[in-house]
Amino acid sequence: MCIQALKGKKGARLGDTIVASVKEAHPNGKVKKGKVVYGVVVRAAMQKGRCDGSEVKFDDNAVVLVDKQGQPIGTRVFGPVPHELRQKKHVKILTLAGHIA
Repeated sequence: MCIQALKGKKGARLGDTIVASVKEAHPNGKVKKGKVVYGVVVRAAMQKGRCDGSEVKFDDNAVVLVDKQGQPIGTRVFGPVPHELRQKKHVKILTLAGHIA
């Protein structure tokens, strides 16, 4: 659950860093339920226009948990990830992703 979008915006879009609370967690995972963490938005149901005139839109909302330096906490990223993350300096997330949209 999103608590706050960083950079003073009202909402968060693709590639933005947010502060969130963990709602569900595996018993032996690195993060526990209720912990406040940082995350980078990798999928959003809201449309975002690209430079070539096309629009990217996903079926669900998803984030990748990161530490304060911006490095991913996990070792795998499931589902498609937009290539706009490269412009926002999240190259490490792109290398972990299986499919880049």
